[in-house]
Amino acid sequence: MKELIEYMAKALVDKPEEVAVNEVGGEKTTVFELRVSTSDLGKVIGKQGRTARAMRTILNAAGTKLGKRCVLEILE
Repeated sequence: MKELIEYMAKALVDKPEEVAVNEVGGEKTTVFELRVSTSDLGKVIGKQGRTARAMRTILNAAGTKLGKRCVLEILE
C-alpha cells in the first residue's frame, strides 16, 4: 500500500525525491501520511481536491481487497 501511494504521488509531482509516506498502523485502520514539497502540494491535491479524492478512492479499493481500512492524509 505504501508503495502504491509513493508511485501515484511521484508521478504527479515535479520533485519526486521529496515524496515521503509514513505508515501509522492501528488495530483496524491504517493511516498513511503523505508528505510532498510545498511547491507540489497543489498538484497532489488537485482542483477542488479531485486528485486527492481519486487517490483516496484507489487506496480504499486496494485496502478493501486486502480486508483493511486505509486512510490517506496529505501533510503540509
